[in-house]
Amino acid sequence: MKEFFPHSATTGDIIVRVSVSYLPEQSEPGKGRWFWAYHIRIENEGAKPVQLVSREWVISDGRGARHEVRGEGVVGEQPVLDPGGSFDYVSGCPLTTPTGSMEGRYFMVGADGARFEVAIPRFPLIAPAVAT
Repeated sequence: MKEFFPHSATTGDIIVRVSVSYLPEQSEPGKGRWFWAYHIRIENEGAKPVQLVSREWVISDGRGARHEVRGEGVVGEQPVLDPGGSFDYVSGCPLTTPTGSMEGRYFMVGADGARFEVAIPRFPLIAPAVAT
């Protein structure tokens, strides 16, 4: 699994895995625009269903500027993850620098109504021209 999702974080029974890809066809470095797609898989290894209700991201660019994004669900959904189940989605992130990073957390609700937070691992955004 690590070869497909090199970044992961585990909070209790929930695993969040991330892979990221630079998208040169959507980037315009000459105009100060770089774009990445990230694929997230959320896995429920617990014995009860959980629902993802909202998210919070911290996006940092190569200059250290931080931008926070909060919202309901992910990609327009508030998925329920059954025991042993997973949810995958793909989204994107533009930056005005060729490097940066993202990290955050999901806010979930358990079958008992209890709310809890799940860590999204920090992952780098690096355009190939500046990769080392």
